[in-house]
Amino acid sequence: MIVQTIDLRKKFGRNVVLDGLNLEVTEGSVYGLLGQNGSGKSTTLKILLNLQRPKSGTARVLGKDSSLLTPEDFTQIGYVSENQDMPDWMTVDQFLRYLRPFYPAWDDGLLKQFDIPLDRKLKNLSRGMRMKVALASSLAYRPKLIVLDEPFSGLDALVRDELIASLLGATEGATVLISSHDLAEIETFASHIGYLEGGRLQFSEEMDSLAARFREVEITAPGRIPNARPDHWWNWEHSGDVVRFVESRFDPQRSPADVRTVIGDAGQIIFRPMPLRSIFVTLARLSRKAMA
Repeated sequence: MIVQTIDLRKKFGRNVVLDGLNLEVTEGSVYGLLGQNGSGKSTTLKILLNLQRPKSGTARVLGKDSSLLTPEDFTQIGYVSENQDMPDWMTVDQFLRYLRPFYPAWDDGLLKQFDIPLDRKLKNLSRGMRMKVALASSLAYRPKLIVLDEPFSGLDALVRDELIASLLGATEGATVLISSHDLAEIETFASHIGYLEGGRLQFSEEMDSLAARFREVEITAPGRIPNARPDHWWNWEHSGDVVRFVESRFDPQRSPADVRTVIGDAGQIIFRPMPLRSIFVTLARLSRKAMA
């Protein structure tokens, strides 16, 4: 595993942020780490990069404990965060020339695809252009692992699309670990999804598998309204002659049969695929109900 955490725990005062986090990111994947605000996503990434220390547990990156990462190891790791610090008094060209000697594999040719104004000072760049520079400076040395913490936050749709295109065009063979609230964008290129809640990973699976097992279900004229329902039927709603819920273990053969067994004869049964954002909202609502 290129990234792994084992029983990772972290507290800030009395606030438990990570409570036994076990995470594995396979080499070559694009792993989207999702969760509500305060779920511990940024803390996890910072521990992996040795920017913070855990209370207990282990974080491993590139096959070694993250607390033992050397300067040579960091030439294989790219990092971009939404609050990236850069020397605003430098021009883009000065900044990139300053970084170049630290990275033996630096490739100036890779920077051309980002279309960034080399003669402009960093302090005069728009937020979107600053993120382009941050991403370009983290990809120019072709790292094995790229860690992105909310890189699209506050950017308009066009800039987000340009950043994603640049990212995908420059990361062939690399592993990407990304935390983001821009779920529609994550859905277009992530190969794996992990959902963090309560300081623990609630699930981790391939994007295709996740999309395949979630369905919005709408039933018209149900034969009966049961008191007891399968525990994988979530967010149950009943209004008039329509029943709606989320099926979290959808199977093309089993699920329609389950509906007829539990609900009885119905006028119409519709199973709708769910985008990642709808899945995330479903999980967040379920969490709130559990805490209420």
